[in-house]
Amino acid sequence: MPTQQWTIDPMHSEIMFKVRHMLITNVSGTFDMYNATMHADAADFSDMQIEFEAEVSSINTRNDHRDEHLRGNDFFDAANNPTLKFVSTGIRRKDGNIYDLDGNFTLRGVEKPLTLKAEFTGTALDLYGQRKAGFEISGVINRNDFGLTWNATTEDGGLALAEEVQLAISAQMIKQ
Repeated sequence: MPTQQWTIDPMHSEIMFKVRHMLITNVSGTFDMYNATMHADAADFSDMQIEFEAEVSSINTRNDHRDEHLRGNDFFDAANNPTLKFVSTGIRRKDGNIYDLDGNFTLRGVEKPLTLKAEFTGTALDLYGQRKAGFEISGVINRNDFGLTWNATTEDGGLALAEEVQLAISAQMIKQ
């Protein structure tokens, strides 16, 4: 296991998602409370191991009514399943600083394998002498695979929500 530890900088990171609404536009949101740790010794992070967890009750779509519905049993069931989690199991270089990050994703008590695209965007020393590393991470899950099956039929006969949810994480990690 790599020995250098990194933690996420929540002031300079963002955990985002979007899902197609009525199959014509995207509704996006964030999880505002989260934590991540990473271990890596290689300068290009080709040996990184990462664990990420978000509090589902911190979901924020900029609409209080929708957020309460998402926290409820139709979706996240936050009272019984307070977190979502990703734990990496391997990493493979695709091209330059772009990797496939394999791991297990747990949501609403269901764990499934998931591969995320991870782009290492560089390192820098901040104004306080802290070493930072940047990553842009993305992926797609099928919400039905995790028991988020609620949907409704529109007046046109279509569905209110798509099954695929796009994930996008801008992560700035701090070397410990």
